[in-house]
Amino acid sequence: MRTIDRLVAAGAVAISLASAAPLRAQSFDVSAGPLGDVAGKIGAQSGTTVAVADPELARRRSPGVRGRFGLREALRRALRGTGAEARFLDRRTISIVRLPAKAARVRRPKAPARPPAPSQAIEGVEEIIVTGSKAQTSLDHYPGTVQVVDIDGGWNARNGTDGASAITRVLPSLASTNLGRGREKIFIRGVADSSFNGPTQAATGQYLGDVRLTYNAPDPSLNLYDMQRVEVLVGPQAPLYGAGSLGGIVRFVPNTPDLDRFSGTAAANVEYTQEGGFGGESNIMLNLPISEGRWGARVTLSAGKRAGYIDAPIQGAKNVNPTRNRGHRIAFRGEGLDGWTLDLGHVGQRIESEAGQYVLRGDGLVVREPLIAQPFRSNYRLAYLRAAKPIGDAELVSTTAGVSHNLRTLFDASAFFQIPGSFEEASKISIVSHETRVSGGGRRTPWVVGASAIYSHSLVSQTLAVVDIPLITIDVVDSNFEAALYGRVTRPLSDTLSVTLGGRLTYARTESFVRDPKPPNTAASFRDGARFSRTVALDWQPGGAFSAFVRHDQGFRAGGLTAYPTLIGLVAQTYRPDTLDMSELGIRIGQPDRDKFSVRAALFRNMWRNMQADLVDITGFPYTANVGDGKVVGLDAELRWRPAPDLLLTAAAFVSDSRLTVAEPGVEAADGQPLPNVAGVGGRLAADWRRELRGGATVALNASARYVGRSRLGVGSALDIPQGGYAVVDMGAGINFGRIALSLNIDNAANARGNTFAYGNPFSVVRRDQVTPLRPRTVRLGFDLSF
Repeated sequence: MRTIDRLVAAGAVAISLASAAPLRAQSFDVSAGPLGDVAGKIGAQSGTTVAVADPELARRRSPGVRGRFGLREALRRALRGTGAEARFLDRRTISIVRLPAKAARVRRPKAPARPPAPSQAIEGVEEIIVTGSKAQTSLDHYPGTVQVVDIDGGWNARNGTDGASAITRVLPSLASTNLGRGREKIFIRGVADSSFNGPTQAATGQYLGDVRLTYNAPDPSLNLYDMQRVEVLVGPQAPLYGAGSLGGIVRFVPNTPDLDRFSGTAAANVEYTQEGGFGGESNIMLNLPISEGRWGARVTLSAGKRAGYIDAPIQGAKNVNPTRNRGHRIAFRGEGLDGWTLDLGHVGQRIESEAGQYVLRGDGLVVREPLIAQPFRSNYRLAYLRAAKPIGDAELVSTTAGVSHNLRTLFDASAFFQIPGSFEEASKISIVSHETRVSGGGRRTPWVVGASAIYSHSLVSQTLAVVDIPLITIDVVDSNFEAALYGRVTRPLSDTLSVTLGGRLTYARTESFVRDPKPPNTAASFRDGARFSRTVALDWQPGGAFSAFVRHDQGFRAGGLTAYPTLIGLVAQTYRPDTLDMSELGIRIGQPDRDKFSVRAALFRNMWRNMQADLVDITGFPYTANVGDGKVVGLDAELRWRPAPDLLLTAAAFVSDSRLTVAEPGVEAADGQPLPNVAGVGGRLAADWRRELRGGATVALNASARYVGRSRLGVGSALDIPQGGYAVVDMGAGINFGRIALSLNIDNAANARGNTFAYGNPFSVVRRDQVTPLRPRTVRLGFDLSF
């Protein structure tokens, strides 16, 4: 009788849950973390109240949930392994409570008796959705290489101040220049055009959610505090993202406002750089419900300083290159607005450095003798509005954004004049972008169609001065407009094989001219026309742990006009659009978050035509030109092994061979010369250990060693300068008591001396004595608080 009673009770509970929980599937994107935080985010994303009243239960670690599910299924996945269950008090109120001891034993996940069919989700396994695909594509069914970096609070509190450059320390296939925060260029898998900043469109696209961050500017280096994760979509993404994604895109996914629960986090750290000084940063996040279940806000504030570590003894100055930053992100979310979800926000980031971070070889590794200071300023502002609404089984998303980005750089030009002189460049960049798309189809047959438009306008003012007397000033205006229609669809060809087809029809108009003064016999550069970019891919899922894909994608950038001052007057010249075709063959073995052992690897070939590059002439003046055709072939791989539940070992490697196959006439470069900033080899080994102690505390240890191979500064004999060839060891430890956490990290623990980037000043780089050293050993003590 007792067994019958239990079956009746279980049936009643199942019926009540089915009637109480919303049946409509929706997208959830909640990272692993404390159960209290995960439950709050599920409530925010589903428009319900999900409460965890038990403080000890709220501290337990939840795997989170990603994918398209009903609320009941989403909660079941998020509660996996926590010893808790969801009780629906009414249709919009859910309480998370402990499971009885017997029930907890019964609900332990069991290994499947046989490998599931490719079309089935695996019970108890979190499904990672590649949101950068703009459709509900799971990571293990995305026909291409995607690298997802989940960011926890401790990591981004320690590293977030370095922005996108922090991700390059985790992924060997990512690289950046090292001019300093706010002025760096990010490269993916060897698609690197040059080391210098100029008017060319970036080779790597950067996005905050659905919002484009840059067009023809360096990395704005947004602080990563309170970011949820970073997605790196490798390879050209023109069919989905348009121009400026030759190497791929880096997509930052921030945490969204919780509409029902007040919460906050704070982090502070103090650091000491050997041979430098003290620095530190403070961050705070406040989540503020405005109207319960309807409106909420999330505010993130950051401010900090990184110590300088370069001396100028003749000037009597030490540590001349400190960097200061302050920034904010303000996000509002409204739900239940006649079916719409609205997100609007504002982002600001200001960066100031007092000097470049280079030294002169032969004068001591941390000695430099500039005659004048070389400050840099970056002021970045972004405002956006995003609206989303379900349409049956599909979703409509519309995003509009505006960007204002002002940069000012001063270089010491005394090496050219032999008396104190300077070259100042000030850029004012404005971007307006819009995209509307509809996506649907589920995990196996995702599809997306959309329309987008973007307008970018930049005014670059260059001034050459001697002894503070301006000799010449030139203003160059670049305006770019793109409008596009695009689509992408995946369809099964059999039970194990699916095909993905996509394309983008783009109309582009580019206009560049010298505003003042106009060089003689120089007309404005104007181009317009249509271009079609395509993608085709096959994904093979034979069952079991193995799967594979093959893919072909295209990317392109617009042409333009470059103009610069010289002692003989103004010089102006045009440069043509460039294109890149990528072919890729990849394999996947196991799932990183489920299996003890997993492998991701891909062979690729990039064919680059009419390659654009920002260069400097032998006197140091910047210009832009097409340098020829290039080729990059290589291997990108990652291996993850969990020999014990508390220990994760990771090995990643990037091997490439890059060549300038055909040099452009007039370019002083030999065919076969390596492309700039493409290391022949790079790798990273890492160990992460985490264990929960009695009382709910968690202790963690981590260590990593990464190697950056040798590369060249630029194209041409004058810039054929070696760089790279160094290894760095980082390590850290932390203890988390639930709401309070302490950490100790040591960056560059071995105090390695390496030339990260053989350039700091264009007017003396041809002397081949410049070195951009690694930051010396830095010890950082951190404190984190959640409330």
